Amino acid sequence: MLSRIADRFSKLVQRFLPDAFVIAVLMTVIVLLIGLAMNPSEPKVIFQAWGDGFWTYLAFTMQMVLLLMTGMTLASVPFINKGLTKIAMLAKKPWQAYLLTFLVSASAYYINWGLAVVVGAIIAKEIAKRNEHTHFPLLVASAYAATVLFAGGMSSSIGLTIATNGHFLEEVMGVIPTSETIFHPSTFIIFFCLVFFMSIFLILMTPKKNIKSYRTLIKQQEEQPLEVKMEKPDTPALWLEYTPSLGMIIGGVGIIYTIISFSGGRDLDLDIINLFFLSLGLFFHRSLGQFARTFANVSKSISPLILQFPFYAGIIAILSSSGLGQLIIDGMTSVASPNTFNLFTYWVSGFINILAPSGGGQWALQGPLQIPAAIELGVDPAKTAMAVAWGDAWTNLIQPFWALPILSVVGLHIRDIMGYCILLSTVVGVVTSVLIFFLY
Repeated sequence: MLSRIADRFSKLVQRFLPDAFVIAVLMTVIVLLIGLAMNPSEPKVIFQAWGDGFWTYLAFTMQMVLLLMTGMTLASVPFINKGLTKIAMLAKKPWQAYLLTFLVSASAYYINWGLAVVVGAIIAKEIAKRNEHTHFPLLVASAYAATVLFAGGMSSSIGLTIATNGHFLEEVMGVIPTSETIFHPSTFIIFFCLVFFMSIFLILMTPKKNIKSYRTLIKQQEEQPLEVKMEKPDTPALWLEYTPSLGMIIGGVGIIYTIISFSGGRDLDLDIINLFFLSLGLFFHRSLGQFARTFANVSKSISPLILQFPFYAGIIAILSSSGLGQLIIDGMTSVASPNTFNLFTYWVSGFINILAPSGGGQWALQGPLQIPAAIELGVDPAKTAMAVAWGDAWTNLIQPFWALPILSVVGLHIRDIMGYCILLSTVVGVVTSVLIFFLY
């Protein structure tokens, strides 16, 4: 029954869901109109807030783009590709294909969001090539669905932001070590419970008919490997570009720096993770030319994010300046008790993420409002921050913004996978809500 529902729902979404950039612009217009309606005497303030906020998160945007690109470049290292190809051979039946794709992607999302994009794309493609009876859109949805686990992973933007010295809420909540957020036992419980229930749900969605195989959907496209082949170094200039020594040396320097930093007591943050994955990519690609060309190649998948991120930053600015964000959070706080505060925080975060899908930007909006309220109620601010992070990740299955890189790699459109993702969001929302209520 669930497979039939998934199939019909997917067809409905394919008919009515517009392009992600169209969604970003529509969201901007809707929030702008609401902001103007709430402030009819001050339209200038709303328009100015949008323009001023458009570039507010450039630094964070760059951090997230680097997080994605360094992970994708590392994932394209030849031995990782070969390893994923061997893993893909383990899936003999369709249900095994969806389960294996999800579990491999979940493991990668725990390590690094950018790494997971390419790992998910590669494993989905390799499994699809070997299993003609697997539904390729559901395979890709299985890979992308693991994005909800990003909140509890080692590259969680909110968890890493509040662990960074000098973050904008340091005077209110202090610097929160990752041992209290992404490495806390409650985070691991939520993480593994989601893996378990989502795995079952994916297996139950296995379609019995209307199978769209990889070769059927991608038959008119050429394979575009992320790894760029080396040229033959027949000049001194090309020798410098393609000698393995330089890449391994500078990559080794970055790896040594990371080891020294951690041995000196430094906690995880976005900057150290980006440097570490950049260094690993340089070390394993070895030649600077190979690394640079692969890095440029993966950038094609990131361009939609770079284009749309400022629009969502503008939406966050309107939510803040118009009072709409304050109204939403105040309404939640007014009915919440210490026992339900983080549950409401999770729901509100999920709703705001649909309007503005940026963990860092969302934290900039919600953090200054919710952390003081949490402290006043006697709620642990670290758990409130994680409730925001889980809510942000939850509705990534509804808001297609973060699906764009993996879709660019596999050659599908958001309409092909979002029907399945929206259905998955229901089980994620229920399971996480129950766990947050009892654990937070």
